[in-house]
Amino acid sequence: MPPVVPPFLIGLVAVPLAKRFLKPLVRGVIVTSVGVVMDVKKAAHEAGESINDLAAEVAADVVATQIVSADSHRPTEGAAPDDEKDKSGERGEGPSRSPKVRAATGAGKTQ
Repeated sequence: MPPVVPPFLIGLVAVPLAKRFLKPLVRGVIVTSVGVVMDVKKAAHEAGESINDLAAEVAADVVATQIVSADSHRPTEGAAPDDEKDKSGERGEGPSRSPKVRAATGAGKTQ
């Protein structure tokens, strides 16, 4: 009959061996996963910056377009007498009134 080895003796031998071989493996997995997380975080940050840049460019284009359209809608010198311009300005009517546009680029937003 073969000798019976108590399980705790197997554990006493196996734990140091497992520690020796598994520690570098687990360390490698952790280092790799932290590296991947950092790369993903960097890519997300760059994508957010490019979206903010794109939104700022679009807002600038919209404002520029409204300025150009407002300049083209100005009446010429003989188009309307001054008193008619004053009356239409008091009532809030007329083509000289344009909507206000706010360009929100998130300048005060922290990340």
